[in-house]
Amino acid sequence: MPTSRTRVILLLLTVTLIVALVVVVGLARGDEPERATFSAPPSAATVPSATTPTVPAAPQPPDGLPVIAYADGPRGLPTDPDPESVTALTEALRPRTRMALYDAPGGRPRAWLPPRISGLPVVAPIVARQNGWAAVLVPAANRTVGWVPEAGWQSEPLRDQLVVDLGDRRLTWLREGAEQAHWTVAIGTDATPTPLGRTFVMGRTGTSGSVYAGLDALVLGSVPEEPEKMAAGLQKAHTGIHAWTNSSVFGKDVSNGCVRTPAAVQRKLLAQLDPGTPVVVTA
Repeated sequence: MPTSRTRVILLLLTVTLIVALVVVVGLARGDEPERATFSAPPSAATVPSATTPTVPAAPQPPDGLPVIAYADGPRGLPTDPDPESVTALTEALRPRTRMALYDAPGGRPRAWLPPRISGLPVVAPIVARQNGWAAVLVPAANRTVGWVPEAGWQSEPLRDQLVVDLGDRRLTWLREGAEQAHWTVAIGTDATPTPLGRTFVMGRTGTSGSVYAGLDALVLGSVPEEPEKMAAGLQKAHTGIHAWTNSSVFGKDVSNGCVRTPAAVQRKLLAQLDPGTPVVVTA
């Protein structure tokens, strides 16, 4: 009878023969030992590249499109989106030739903006930009902007700003955002108010009468709110900033809409401010 040791040896031999047989059969079938394989990770999803928005084309202005004049402002243009903002405007547009103002980027042309109006150079502050277009304050209209393509005009920097606070009857002069001085002034009456909102200095014009201290007035782009309430000679006038020799008016609502200043103040403004200077009238 086989011993225990003999049984173990026979069992090991049997197992070894079975393993060898399996390997031989596998090789005969062409099987390969299992191997770990590594493949390149899938590429990251392609992120679409940022594309430049298409600039809306400017429709051709029609024949007979009106030209903005000193006493004839445009119609159909949008309202200034932020009329009493005192944020400094730092750039203006100076047309090389007359250019159409549109009611939106790529919208409808409403009026021609000429390079000069009544002899004054047009330098219109830029208040917004959108998709290759710029919005500018419009002369001869209150709280109104017009859109133009960003081409065909000259850019000019703006450094100064005037803020007229009607509640305090105060005029403040700022340069590059820093206050330079402020003064008590006279403003329009309830019937002939100083127009609210953003406008700008169009230029200067002469005055007639000793009450103006012999100094030029600064002509603004704004016009009377209700021209029919004005005297006939003022119905097509513009708002202005001018000297006044009678000091008793300062701090009061007494004018036809203009801002009256002491003569010394007017001299300083005339010496320092350029066409295009933004003027903000706040309540």
